[in-house]
Amino acid sequence: MVLQKGRADGPQVRQMRIAECLVGDETRMIIFTARNERVDMVKEGTTVTLCNAKTDMFKGSMRLAVDKWGRVEVDEPASFTVKEDTNLSLIEYELVDVVEE
Repeated sequence: MVLQKGRADGPQVRQMRIAECLVGDETRMIIFTARNERVDMVKEGTTVTLCNAKTDMFKGSMRLAVDKWGRVEVDEPASFTVKEDTNLSLIEYELVDVVEE
């Protein structure tokens, strides 16, 4: 998906590519939001290592993201089988205020 940031008739038109990818390891899966040049790195069946990844909440569900301080590295094929029965992005979360008495 290609998004445009800024006004189309303005001086600061930027295009940003965003792709949502399902990634996982031997414990669970989660949706990873890849941006710009990282979109080309995460192809189906590719093993990647995500360094300094963080979780973001989007419409009540978790997403994994790597910001400018993180890295996405293409790696050798994984030696494990992805656990496909636990997708953390399918769990809906709700913010609850806790009042201490």
